[in-house]
Order: sequence, then C-alpha cells, then structure tokens
Amino acid sequence: MIYRQVQDWDDAYANGVHIVGGGQWPDTWTDRAKPYRQTLRDLGRAELDLAYGPGERERFDLFHPEGAARGLVVFVHGGYWMALDKSCLSHLAAGPLAHGYAVAMPSYSLCPTERVTRIVQQIAAAIAAAGERVAGPIHLTGHSAGGHLVTQVATTGTPLAEAMRARLDNIVSISGLHDLRPLLATRMNETLHLDAAEAVLQSPALCQPLASIRLTAWVGGSERPEFLRQSALLANIWTGMGIPTASVVEADRHHFNVVDGLADPAHPLTEALVRPAAGF
Repeated sequence: MIYRQVQDWDDAYANGVHIVGGGQWPDTWTDRAKPYRQTLRDLGRAELDLAYGPGERERFDLFHPEGAARGLVVFVHGGYWMALDKSCLSHLAAGPLAHGYAVAMPSYSLCPTERVTRIVQQIAAAIAAAGERVAGPIHLTGHSAGGHLVTQVATTGTPLAEAMRARLDNIVSISGLHDLRPLLATRMNETLHLDAAEAVLQSPALCQPLASIRLTAWVGGSERPEFLRQSALLANIWTGMGIPTASVVEADRHHFNVVDGLADPAHPLTEALVRPAAGF
C-alpha cells in the first residue's frame, strides 16, 4: 500500500460521510441490540447496569451463556470516546455466547467530562469487576475507540491488578485507533483535549504489550485509509515485540458493519476472538 501525505486530518478520520447510507448508524445497531438484550433478560441470562465504579456511566451489562462459562469476553464500544454506550451493540454478544463465553459490555465516561487516560482506567475497572463474577481466561475486543481501549489496557502500563493481567489471553481490536498522535490535528480534539504527552502515553502502538497476550488486528477492506494503516501499524509493531499477532482485512466491510461478524457464532471474527491459544 502507498501511504500519501494527509492534507485533511478531519476527513481522514470521518467515517459516515464516506459510507453510502452512513447516517443510519448507530440506529441500525440499536434496533438489533434492544430486542436481543430483552430476550436474554427474559431468559434470565442478562444482568444489566452492574456498577464497576461510582460514576453515572460506570456500569456494565453481563450476558451469560447456557451452562457454565468457559471464560469472559469484554466488548468495548467506540464513538471516538465521545459518544455511544453499552446498550448500542448488545446483539454482538451472540457469537461469543454461543461458544460458551460470558460477555460483559461496559459504558464509560465520555470526553470532555473525562480525559482518555481516565477512560482507560475505567475500562480496567470494568474488566476487573466482570472478572470477579466470571472465572477463566479473559478475551478483550472493542471497536474503533474501543479497539484503542482494549489494546491500551493490555500494555505494561495497564491499571489492571496483577491477578487480572494474568488472566488476559486474547485481544481483538476491530478498526482500532492505536496511535493517537494524528488526532491532535483534528477538530475533535477540541473535545478530547489530548495533548502531545497524553497522545504518546495512551497510544498502544507506542507501548510495550503484556507478554502473555495474543493480538488480532481486524479491519474492513472498505474503511478509510487511516483505519487500515492504524490496524496494520499495531500488528506490525507488536509482532516485533514478540507477541503472537494476526492482521485481517475483511473484504467489503466498512467501519460500521465490520463488527457484524460478532453476532454470528460461525463468523471468522467470532472464531478469532474465542480461539484458544493452541489454535492461534
């Protein structure tokens, strides 16, 4: 791939305007998530709005498989740390649940109320709270800004306590943002309030990953060039740090439908997330 000099960083990170029908999201997600969440609740397999901290948005939903859980999947939503919540994508729990994993979906405080550094701390707290309820290995996945959060919490500077670090196994970053420095040149930074130091400290591509993890960097083939670059970047760098790493570009997927595979137990994205270490 030839990377051309970026002239407009706002456009480089704009998604909806470059997707036909892009304005239908996030409503398309919510329309699927709401009935799915209610179905699991009716079956007694959903615990909703569990607290992991004192803040209004420091809550997570926990969905249980049939029978004993094999482990825990934590899915973190995106929205450029400025939008969305845990309820938008509940239906994506279907794939991991079918493989016997419990699935936790946390919300977190949004910028500018909190900075990105604090949001990373909140996600660590959510993982710990869910991990106290579900035994076994912990697999993390997140979309866009959520991809950033699950990879950043899997680095050596993680706020996670040692016991939880030891349980982290597999990380799947879906269209993740792994180097925050380009965002300093965007208008959205008027809300994010990133400075140069925080952008470096909170960029997974510039941090040392935990030695025990595996990484899959997953991105849609029809995404903006910056998301393709950001995905390849982390896979490249963490491979050089000795981490078992896979890089997947899913054809004909854009930034909003690239997550859909998680709703399908047989989809390669779900399989990449739940795959045991021996099959990596």
